Amino acid sequence: MDTDAAQQITTLRSRLFSVVLGAALLLASQLYGAETAEKQSLTLDGAKIVIAAAVSEARVKNAPGAAIAVVDEGGNLIAAERLDNTFAAGANISIGKARTAALFKRPTKAFEEIINKGRTAMATLPDFTPLQGGVPIIVNGQIVGAIGVSGAASAQQDEELAMTGANALATSAAQAR
Repeated sequence: MDTDAAQQITTLRSRLFSVVLGAALLLASQLYGAETAEKQSLTLDGAKIVIAAAVSEARVKNAPGAAIAVVDEGGNLIAAERLDNTFAAGANISIGKARTAALFKRPTKAFEEIINKGRTAMATLPDFTPLQGGVPIIVNGQIVGAIGVSGAASAQQDEELAMTGANALATSAAQAR
């Protein structure tokens, strides 16, 4: 093989290597992008909107009190408010309800019903508050946190106040678009 042919083969190999390397890098970048996702996050301002809506609904319904807690999607407390005349344990119960709703991604009423139907072993789960009044907060189809309410006139009213708060943020987000 002469020198020119050898040089052409080396050049072709180098170009082929560059093309293959470029394609591999392009494929890797696309695969890496598939490993991540954009997600919504609940802010302190968002938590305040949720609490304000629940407080407003408590006043409209003449609730005797209410402790309201908002957590992020990992169950970490963002904000809490305890209305006058709410029993002292209400604050911790509302945080537990919110955490349970966020971590299990469903309303706590579902767990209360499951336990009432006989699956009492669920009550032994750690850091679990299976009492009606915890509701996930959903924005653009993503759970961004949860609200828990305790100390209103009834468990049903706890749930109603929580749903009003959760829906306020979803409505607020929809209006912002």
